[in-house]
Amino acid sequence: MKRSAFYWLLLTAIVLSACASPATQAATPDPLGMEEAMSIELTSSAFSQGKAIPKKYSCKGDDVSPALAWGEPPAGTKSFALIMDDPDAPLGTWVHWVLFNIPASTRELPEAFPSDAALPDGSLSGTSSFNKTGYGGPCPPSGTHRYFFKLYALDETLAISAGANKGELEKAMTGHILAKGELMGTFTK
Repeated sequence: MKRSAFYWLLLTAIVLSACASPATQAATPDPLGMEEAMSIELTSSAFSQGKAIPKKYSCKGDDVSPALAWGEPPAGTKSFALIMDDPDAPLGTWVHWVLFNIPASTRELPEAFPSDAALPDGSLSGTSSFNKTGYGGPCPPSGTHRYFFKLYALDETLAISAGANKGELEKAMTGHILAKGELMGTFTK
């Protein structure tokens, strides 16, 4: 009886220590494959991180995109993708801008970036929640909302067509993200 109790305790201790060991636990998979993605600084001359987005860039103003700029991406970057969305929308995340296959040599997007589906430099516009290509500015129904501009440095040019939505872009980017930058601004209607 003592011997079986000893083995039972020993087996329990081994199982518990194995369960507690970080090396034996499976990591939660990252849906965009960003476990090892580096950070890239994303800025705007129109507003600072966490600050208000000027009215000019909203549905109450000219509804044009703000200028964006970023630093050097990691080696191996073949293109960039950009998503702007509002997670505070009452019906779920509202997508304001989807842009991808931005050339790897690009370090900025000018104010009032064109909304054409396909641009001369090879950039492609995706479809927003407004059911159109190009930028759609902040336009919350009420209160203050947060708007996230997310830039991704990718190791390939994506094989998806102009008009792709955020979900299609995220699926295509999975496993190809080398770095990510994020800029958040707020807007109150």
